[in-house]
Amino acid sequence: MQAKELVLAALRNEETERTPWVPFVGCHAGKLIGTTADLYLQSADLIVQGVEAAIERYRPDGLPVAFDLQIEAEAMGCRLHWSPDNPPAVVSHPLDEGKTLSDLKVPGAADGRFPVVLEALRRLKQGPARDIALYGLITGPFTLALHLMGTEIFYQMIDEPEQVHALMELTTQVNIEAARLYMEAGADIIAVVDPMTSQISPQNFADFVTPYARRVFDEVHKQGKPGTFFVCGNAKNNIEEMCRCHADGLSIDENIPLDYVRDTCQRYGLSFGGNIRLTVTMLFGTAADNVNDAMNCMSIGGTRGFILSPGCDMPFDVPPENVEAITALVHGEIGCFMAASDPLSDVTLELPDYTDQAHVYVDVVTLDSSSCAPCQYMMEAVEHAARAMDAPIVYQEYKIKSKEGILAMKKLGVENIPTIVIDGVVSFVSVIPDEATFVQALRQALAKKGLA
Repeated sequence: MQAKELVLAALRNEETERTPWVPFVGCHAGKLIGTTADLYLQSADLIVQGVEAAIERYRPDGLPVAFDLQIEAEAMGCRLHWSPDNPPAVVSHPLDEGKTLSDLKVPGAADGRFPVVLEALRRLKQGPARDIALYGLITGPFTLALHLMGTEIFYQMIDEPEQVHALMELTTQVNIEAARLYMEAGADIIAVVDPMTSQISPQNFADFVTPYARRVFDEVHKQGKPGTFFVCGNAKNNIEEMCRCHADGLSIDENIPLDYVRDTCQRYGLSFGGNIRLTVTMLFGTAADNVNDAMNCMSIGGTRGFILSPGCDMPFDVPPENVEAITALVHGEIGCFMAASDPLSDVTLELPDYTDQAHVYVDVVTLDSSSCAPCQYMMEAVEHAARAMDAPIVYQEYKIKSKEGILAMKKLGVENIPTIVIDGVVSFVSVIPDEATFVQALRQALAKKGLA
């Protein structure tokens, strides 16, 4: 069975002769060809070079053309902050800055960076990439809505739900158009990537996401192509609802147990994918750590309807030899567990003194707020509340893209990201609190120290 057919068979929830391997090589491909993420994601030439370099080195069965959840937002008027080693981050929200819904239009093939990605996709289909499954990634309707409105969307879901439904109607049309553009350019699979759905309840998911996501996947199926639903963060409570969205499969990160997703998806006849750890294993681990993690995923996933992949977009600085070790495992060139390492053996970290009676300390454990949407918006919520209260509140982000961040996560007892810890107590796990709830929690912490 050829590489592309392996992925497509898995998406049909069929048995495969070996585990399909889809490394989510986004801006990391820029690293492979010696350029920066900001230059890479703005150049069709560099995207083609990067994807073809990843094919040569990692021998994948499928790859995303571009893993960038800001393409649609940028084309609709959001400003971006660019980074040399991360995808860009949205730093403005048109609907929070005076624009109205009627001012926003569905972008087309000539808008924003769509011409760059579409050109890269068309050219890739003429080279070695034609033999693998190429994924066209679109920003899911809820995450795109949050990019356009900002965190105000969480309050509007309660106070003015009809406004959110109107916005979701628009972002669904954007999804459908983006999917059409990618399929016409040659994408074999459409992936709807909606990380912010990990921040809402199953009921809110059913109300504000399910009916819209269904329409996107239904349109993809009308074109004869499969569609997958990507989520990151602790979205375990929403997996059942995601299975009702008419996708062919789900893809998850390390925040959700793979066996739970396997069992849930199989009940619905869906495929599933994941969930090699991005930082502890891929970024900071050894080749042996990567083989062991991948073997564990493959053992859980089995040979029916499972696609092996990282939990999300691979960090820019992942050592290529770590990915190559997984490649060797998938292709049967390595067949046993190897001696693991301790990636934190050379790291020390001093947490704040939470007994200090003069301050309240807020620690935010994230993947990286400059590249992870849920992390970004959680960090923004903390910063906004802390500044507005004008109280002795000290806040800090611990990014698990650094070894110090991983050590902080372990010391604080955090199991899922993003998470807010107040004075050493895990307080908000993988959910962005509304402002009133968060302010109340801060006031209680201040009162305990006689600071309120």
